[in-house]
Amino acid sequence: MTLLVTDAIVLHGMDYLETSRILRLATRESGVQAVLARGTRREKSRWGGTLDLFTEGVAQIAIRPTRELQTLTTFEPTRPRPQLATELSRFTGASAIAEMTLRFAQEEVQPGVYATLSDTLDGLAAADAAATREVVLRGAWRLIGELGFAPSLDECSECHTILADDQAVRFSHRAGGALCDTCARLAPPGRTIPGDARRVLRGWMQGEQEVLDDAALRAHQRLLREFLQEHLADGRALRAFDVWERAGWDDPV
Repeated sequence: MTLLVTDAIVLHGMDYLETSRILRLATRESGVQAVLARGTRREKSRWGGTLDLFTEGVAQIAIRPTRELQTLTTFEPTRPRPQLATELSRFTGASAIAEMTLRFAQEEVQPGVYATLSDTLDGLAAADAAATREVVLRGAWRLIGELGFAPSLDECSECHTILADDQAVRFSHRAGGALCDTCARLAPPGRTIPGDARRVLRGWMQGEQEVLDDAALRAHQRLLREFLQEHLADGRALRAFDVWERAGWDDPV
C-alpha cells in the first residue's frame, strides 16, 4: 500500500452501506480516482461538510494497486465553491464539466485536465447567470484539447491544406475538424461554420474569453454536443450535459 497526497476535486458521490460514501475525485497526481470515505454519514463525522460536491482540497488516499476502490484517509478543503449550489446555471454547468471529466479522463497524470477543471469551476463560481454558458463552453473545449481530441481548425483535417482565417468551412466531426472545399465535396453533408466561429473555438482552447450573443452560444452548444457524441460519448448519453443545455435556455438572463 502507498499513500498518495494530491490536490483533488470532488466530482461525484453516492451513499455506501449505513455510514460511508463512495466518491469520485479528479486528482492532480493520479487522474480520476474512486475512493471510499468511511464514516462520512455519521452524526458526528470527522468529515463535516468537507466533501461537498465540487470542493477542492488536499487528499490523502491509501492506494492498493490491485483494487479499483481506494481509501480516502484525509481531505483538507482549500476551495469549497458554495456559489455553485446557489444558482441553477452555475450548478448545471459545473455538473456538465464534471461529467466530461469523469467520462473521458483517465487514471493517470493529466495536469492540464486538472488545471482546466479547476479554472472552469472557479470561473463558474464567480460568473453571473448571463456569463455561465460561455464559461462552460470555454472550459469544455479546453478539456477536449487537453484530452488530445482538439479539432483541426486552421488546416483541412483530411488533406492539411491551410485554410484562410475568414473562410467559412465545412466542419466534419467524423474527420476531426474543418475541411477545405475539395474535401468537403467528397464528405457526407455536415455543418458549415464561419471564420469567426473557428476564431472563437481557437480562443476558447487557449483559455480566452469571448462575448457572444444567444444565437451564437446556442450554435456553439450544438457543435460541442455533436463533437462529444462523435468522439467521446461511445454511444452513451451525456445526461448532465443534456440538463445543462436545456436548462440554459429555460433560465431568464
